[in-house]
Amino acid sequence: MWITPEEVLLANALWVSERANPFFTLQRRKGHGRGGGITGLLVGTLDVVLDSSARVAPYRILHQTQDSQIYWSIACGSCRKEITEHWEWLEANLLQTLSIFENEEDITTFVKGKIQGIIAEENKSKESTEEEDSGKFREAELKMRKLFGMPDEEKLVNYYSCSYWKGRVPRQGWVYLSVNHLCFYSFLLGKEVTLVVQWTDVTQLEKNATLLFPESIRVTTRDTEHFFSMFLNINETFKLMEQLANIAMRQLLDNESFSADRTLPKPCKPHKNVSALKRDLDARAKNERYRATFRLTQDEKLDGHTDCTLWTPFSKMHVVGQMFVSNNYICFASKEEDLCQLIIPLREVSIVEKADSSSVLPSPLSISTKNKMTFLFANLKDRDFLVQRISDFLQRTPDKLWHDGKEQSDPPSPGFPSTSPPFSKESPPGWYYSSNLPTASQGLLSIFKRDAPEDLGPKATKEKMKEESWNIHFFEFGRGVCMYRTSKTRELVLKGIPESLRGELWMLFSGAQNEMATHPGYYAELVEQSMGRCTLATEEIERDLHRSMPEHHAFQNEIGIAALRRVLTAYACRNPNIGYCQAMNIVTSVLLLYCNEEQAFWLLVALCERMLPDYYNTRVVGALVDQGVFEELTRECLPLLYERMQELGVISTISLSWFLTLFLSVMPFESAVLVVDCFFYEGIKLIFQVSLAVLHANMEQLLACSDEGEAMTVLGRYLDNVVNKQTVSPPIPHLHALLTIGDEPPPEIDVFELIKASYEKFGSLRADVIEQMRFKQRLKVIQSLEDTAKRSVVRAIMTESAFSIEELEELFVLFKAKHIMSCYWGASTSAAERHDPSLPYLEQYRIDVGQFGQLFAALTPWGCGVHTPTIATRVFRLLDQNKDSLINFKEFVTGLSGMYHGDMTEKLKILFKLHLPPALCPEEAESALEATQFFTDDASPQDSPFLSDLDFLLQEVTSADCIKGAEAGDGTGNGNTENKKEEKTQDYKYYLRMWAKEKEPKKETIKDLPKMNQEQFIEFCKTLYNMFSEDPCEQQLYHSIATVASLLLHIGEVGKKFSNHNGKKPENNLTSPSLEVPNLETEDESGSGNASGAQVSKAGEELMVPQLPSSDEEVKDDTSVSSYSVVSAGSLQCEDIADDTVLIGCGNQRRGSTLDADWSITFEQILASILTEPPLVDFFEKKVDIQVKMAACKAQRTVERQVSSSSEYELSLLSG
Repeated sequence: MWITPEEVLLANALWVSERANPFFTLQRRKGHGRGGGITGLLVGTLDVVLDSSARVAPYRILHQTQDSQIYWSIACGSCRKEITEHWEWLEANLLQTLSIFENEEDITTFVKGKIQGIIAEENKSKESTEEEDSGKFREAELKMRKLFGMPDEEKLVNYYSCSYWKGRVPRQGWVYLSVNHLCFYSFLLGKEVTLVVQWTDVTQLEKNATLLFPESIRVTTRDTEHFFSMFLNINETFKLMEQLANIAMRQLLDNESFSADRTLPKPCKPHKNVSALKRDLDARAKNERYRATFRLTQDEKLDGHTDCTLWTPFSKMHVVGQMFVSNNYICFASKEEDLCQLIIPLREVSIVEKADSSSVLPSPLSISTKNKMTFLFANLKDRDFLVQRISDFLQRTPDKLWHDGKEQSDPPSPGFPSTSPPFSKESPPGWYYSSNLPTASQGLLSIFKRDAPEDLGPKATKEKMKEESWNIHFFEFGRGVCMYRTSKTRELVLKGIPESLRGELWMLFSGAQNEMATHPGYYAELVEQSMGRCTLATEEIERDLHRSMPEHHAFQNEIGIAALRRVLTAYACRNPNIGYCQAMNIVTSVLLLYCNEEQAFWLLVALCERMLPDYYNTRVVGALVDQGVFEELTRECLPLLYERMQELGVISTISLSWFLTLFLSVMPFESAVLVVDCFFYEGIKLIFQVSLAVLHANMEQLLACSDEGEAMTVLGRYLDNVVNKQTVSPPIPHLHALLTIGDEPPPEIDVFELIKASYEKFGSLRADVIEQMRFKQRLKVIQSLEDTAKRSVVRAIMTESAFSIEELEELFVLFKAKHIMSCYWGASTSAAERHDPSLPYLEQYRIDVGQFGQLFAALTPWGCGVHTPTIATRVFRLLDQNKDSLINFKEFVTGLSGMYHGDMTEKLKILFKLHLPPALCPEEAESALEATQFFTDDASPQDSPFLSDLDFLLQEVTSADCIKGAEAGDGTGNGNTENKKEEKTQDYKYYLRMWAKEKEPKKETIKDLPKMNQEQFIEFCKTLYNMFSEDPCEQQLYHSIATVASLLLHIGEVGKKFSNHNGKKPENNLTSPSLEVPNLETEDESGSGNASGAQVSKAGEELMVPQLPSSDEEVKDDTSVSSYSVVSAGSLQCEDIADDTVLIGCGNQRRGSTLDADWSITFEQILASILTEPPLVDFFEKKVDIQVKMAACKAQRTVERQVSSSSEYELSLLSG
């Protein structure tokens, strides 16, 4: 590429001049290419270790005038072809012009200006995103693509100097971290090490320090382990590796490829050695931490943060912390944990003003809200800029919102469907949801407690005291979204939220209140969209509706059931990727007890999408991940119990239901709802704390258990007796009462004591530590699920395929890798179209014709050289039964199995079908013709030779049904009513038998195959010819196929005469343009390889149907002339047909005449003819081992090599 001219002082140091003229010199780096000796090895090593640009550009062009000692580098190249093109351009366009100049300074100025002009023109066409990266980084990206054969779609994120431990020897080099791959390259004294690992193959990623590997990173795949050390910044490298592996796991889980954030603000100038993607990933990590800390929505993006202080009126002091500003919120978090946290939605802000600075209160900023609260921040470093940013965001914030149940007309955020205005009592009568429904205005618990007598006992008094405590807290700390959240808030939550405030506070702590306020009417529209639909999710919901807390009277009537139905179906409509999962009904029914429908819906959104990510998808991945985290925490906190539980295998059994239902399915309702209170405030760490506390409380009994059942009983009885003595609700029968049957009733456990004990013993758990452990477990869980899916696929298909289990597993890995690779390197269809999680594993992953062609070329036993892609396309069409231009793994294996393990007849049948529609399209068949196809006037659709197998069979089935119908009509017409009654039972049995037969898969026989016309037969011969071109016995095979082709042409000609003689209407009315027989290449008997061809211009005038000879000798004698009549001159490909070649066995037909429309041949005739030639029989009966092909695929790099004519390999062949 052309580069900005730079001065070079030592032109010949470490470089070798290859071409020169008076003004320019072309040089090659020492150590590149062949030779170089010890100097070349040292130079190559230095280039790699020092990250020299010569590693990516080993060729360059210098400009120099005769009397000057200064050289200017004007171009560089990664390969000889690229630099040669630049050299030739200079010679053609500049040499003559430069010879006119008299002054050498003018020459240099002109050359530099010309090169800079070329670069400016090239930069205009480049994308702006590429310009964000520095020149040094773009150079590293080019180097990565060259070293590892990556396409342009593969984006480098960052690269680091490190050592890769190969055995016990460290190899110093560079690790390149791209979006989809981890790559390493080292070149030390001639020893080259290249490593490429796909992130989707990583099963474990750890940072550890041992004596052997000091402070190293271990990357584990299913097959091996890789160790990297000697990093300058190991923490930054490891965090980036974690992020990229997480993106890959998300791709395996959701089939979503990585897409860069286009809204990321561009820097004022490119960061040195930091790519735009690295900035993007860093911003994503910050956004995730910010959203998790303040429970904000997924579309919230952090704009910036700064140190400051916040005046807290309740403690009369300034609290040190950080202010965070995003597009919709201003948040504050104290440096001391739990001291103070604040969330101010911009929709609530009324005034932002700068107060007067003083020595006591420097750079203060006052923010007032619509509900008369004022927040005073101080010690802001760049207050003016901060105020400007907040003002910008405020201008974008809608003035009015649907807030606190009042109409304030705000359009919904982009990304959500447009909604109708908020609902009032005048809602249309036909709508499923309106505010005048009881469930729309309040929780079910308050509706069904109206008729209950009021209890004025001590429990009710205690409940009133709780309400009063919260009211005092609201007065002191504020109420609503802008409330100060402190350690006192947590204390009140741990004492239990009163039932009257439970819904409000759940909405507040979970962040659901913000989401509901910013999306007015969204739930109502979803209800309208979803109700009345019938999908798989709605069927599952209907099945589980009456299993949701059936013991609670709120769900023993239609009001509660209808509300639950609306919420679940609305969420399934919002998030079809999740749809509905078991356990969602239990959690949602509890939410409906304390919240109205819309609130319950948004709480469900917060649970499924933020607080319990991936819990409720089809494979409950999130719950399995947290189950792994729980096991790891048990090992750290309760090591003795962990060993025993592992022996019993209990942890994985018990914890799944605990996490999925938040203890609601295993504890009495009154107790479990207190755990839910704490969960909405604390997050998932509370569930881990309580789980560990339950195990700790039962440690002695669990250690004494002898089997899994006994341990389950111990834990079940314990949880069943966790009681809430302060509840004011009437007791609800618990489903686990059976576990309490025994001689002595187990002691009751106060739920408040259990929660208190969990904080005392395990309260040190931190959310960031849990996230780190989640990442580690996510790799294990998703890869384990992928292995399970692979085994399921193999089990499902092994009975239908002749491949072994190991072969099927290898094939599935290759097939899926091709599918995944297409997701991020582009494909003709989107990833969503090619992956449907609702299908069985066998049919989930699908590939298009391009990806199939690559797999087919690598695995097929029928290699056809340059014509392999054509055959691959035909095989794809044959396998694509539903015509959606995609095939699944089952179809893929079916095709390969027939080629590898089918008998001779099956293999020939596949080849035969490849040359009939739909595999062979008419355009392909005409590729060998010189004129266009035309139809005769009397050609009719039913007579078209391009009928597919299905059409052919349908005609037969239709005609047979007509005959049966006529017979049935005659029988019923002649019979009387009594006979009808007597035969009625027999008719039912008859139709049942017929229906059963129709349902049975009809096995295709060779008689079901349609006939092949002359055009298709020629293509069939061409394919066979290409298949034999690389076979060791190609000469015998060429002779045999020539013999068979000639014989079949004669048979077709005689068959035509026979059919015409009988006066039958010909099957094929197609008249095609001139067709030339492909030249079938062979060598002469002396082995020269260039035998002169002979053409037969005329066949026998009268041909009879030949009798098949009884021996091979007879075949050779009978067809000795015709077998050599199709031998061509020279080594031509099958398209290169001699001008004077004519059809064989077609009388005096001249070149350029139309195809014989009446000529046809059957599969039986082809099979019988091929059986007379032992070389052909041996070829098709020869067993081929697919393991060799798959081993070759595995031996290749795990990435696709970019096809480029300027590759070093090809150029070395050309130059050498």
